[in-house]
Amino acid sequence: MQIMQIHEPGETPLPHEGDGVIAVGIDLGTTNSVVAISSDGVAEVLRNEDGSGLVPSVVAYAPDGSAFVGELARRLMLDRPDAVVSSVKRLMGRGVEDIKSLAGTLPYDVDKSGGEGSGMVRLSVAGQRLTPVEISAEILTALKERAEVHLGQKVEKAVVTVPAYFDDSARTATKDAARLAGLEVLRLVNEPTAAALAYGLDESAEGVYAVYDLGGGTFDVSILKMQKGVFQVLATGGDSALGGDDFDHAVAEHFLAERAADRGTETMTSADVKMALMSARLAKECLSRQESGQWTLDIDDQQTFHDLDRARLETLIAPLVDRTLGVCRGVLDDAGVASQDIAGVVLVGGSTRVPLVRQRVAALFGKEPLAHIDPDEVVAVGAALQAEALTVGSDTLLLDVTPLSLGIETMGGLVEKIVERNTPVPVSKGQEFTTFQDGQAAMSIHVVQGERELVDQCRSLARFELHGIPPMTAGAARIQVGFAVDADGLLTVTAREQTTGVEQTVEVKPSYGLTEDEMAAMLYDSMMHAQDDMNRRLLAEARVEAERSLSAVAAALQADADLLAAEEQEEIVETMKRLEAAGAREDRDAINAGVEDLERVTRAFAERRMDRGIRSALHGVDVREFESAAEPADGVDTDQPKT
Repeated sequence: MQIMQIHEPGETPLPHEGDGVIAVGIDLGTTNSVVAISSDGVAEVLRNEDGSGLVPSVVAYAPDGSAFVGELARRLMLDRPDAVVSSVKRLMGRGVEDIKSLAGTLPYDVDKSGGEGSGMVRLSVAGQRLTPVEISAEILTALKERAEVHLGQKVEKAVVTVPAYFDDSARTATKDAARLAGLEVLRLVNEPTAAALAYGLDESAEGVYAVYDLGGGTFDVSILKMQKGVFQVLATGGDSALGGDDFDHAVAEHFLAERAADRGTETMTSADVKMALMSARLAKECLSRQESGQWTLDIDDQQTFHDLDRARLETLIAPLVDRTLGVCRGVLDDAGVASQDIAGVVLVGGSTRVPLVRQRVAALFGKEPLAHIDPDEVVAVGAALQAEALTVGSDTLLLDVTPLSLGIETMGGLVEKIVERNTPVPVSKGQEFTTFQDGQAAMSIHVVQGERELVDQCRSLARFELHGIPPMTAGAARIQVGFAVDADGLLTVTAREQTTGVEQTVEVKPSYGLTEDEMAAMLYDSMMHAQDDMNRRLLAEARVEAERSLSAVAAALQADADLLAAEEQEEIVETMKRLEAAGAREDRDAINAGVEDLERVTRAFAERRMDRGIRSALHGVDVREFESAAEPADGVDTDQPKT
């Protein structure tokens, strides 16, 4: 018999109350953002009353400091540019110093007086000084409110997607923005992986898939391996200075060139350029559905009319599309797979609607790409499915990768990589290091990120010190440095002295970090300058070895110079001077030769010191003790075991 539940007036539960934890999936985009919910493995994008699932990632601020997000804010961009912020995702994890060179070209004013201490960039908006984290929190709050209206209950948990190229600090900034919006981030998921989830690739035949993500401002491609419900990212790459906006610029320049040929050169204001770009974008979108059309430029109340067909559009944008294909080939090489090995290609991002893009992608991979899910919404759909998996349960395992290598600084300004780029996360790796000087009681740990060989060419993430190392001779201490990267791509570093157990741990949480541009540039530089980097590294290593040898010989001379004849000591000192002079030059071979010379002239000295040390250790010890210790115990067979 069923029991009827009766509630007091005003205490009736909300429709979804008791159904379990509600968690949404959020695609926090540069141009548009999307929120979705999943139930029983079926994801739904939450839409407004007009049926649109897209929320423009634009925030406008009223004079009283209140904020509003979305289409209304976008409409104010031309009328009140000083009170509106767009594309703030580009500044997530960035500091004042990072963007000083860009401040004149950004669509907002950077407050150059702020940011000291934390280093976080701040923007001057409607009389306020705001961080990208605070502005992004407004967008996330709007998405959260849309979900709460749709579900009829509070939403406090979410899976949020980030670009595969987001570094540690940008990921941290994203989580901080969610926290400000009242959301607990269950997991940060890389956008290509979320797209793969949306297509349910884990349910299809096992194999290797490519995710081609061409948005408004950036391009990413990832190669994923699907095997028994495990999503493993094999390699990722991209071009963070390439996207649909560049298509718009190419068309706008074509229109303006035609206008100049007809009316002569004109002085263009920023509003005029924005008008040309809006017309170009409209032409691009229309020509994705039709073969030709005519568009108008209305500048200074003077109209010009411009005919454009799809063939001409494709000629204008073909070089840009070809750049994306070059990146694809490079990522295939990184993953160690050929294009014919790809089982399927997933399209992500609104710019993949352009017919030429789909044609070129199909030609590269030899198969038609998967595009039956709206490319603007596919990432949020995947995030919603992962949100349900984390709250209800799932057999699917996501293995994203680190976008750049992580390591520490060693002597000579060198980088010792501990976690290589494209390593699946979560991951925990360690490596043992030692001291450089006799009696060294502390060690400075400098954590860096990047692909170059020298510290000054990589990005500093954190510094901390390990104290309490027992004073030993150089090279005797054993310091285990461990790197742990969690599923969100966030880093924790631990240093432990093995003898005493003294340990120091730091959660790497810088207030700003690498941009996608910097990360792509670092990878490019590492390939272009690989030979130069290696030569500089070898030179630095030679100098470190020379310094170590000089330090060891100097200490030996101070302790046991009486073992040397005057002429022997003079020869050693002269050899040391020659090695010091070689170390100041750029000739690695000369430095190595100097080290070998020093080892040669000190060999006899080292043997005499060893003899003295043995005699000192045996002083007062009866040799018969060693003879008895060497005799085998009764019943013990001293023969080696037979094999």
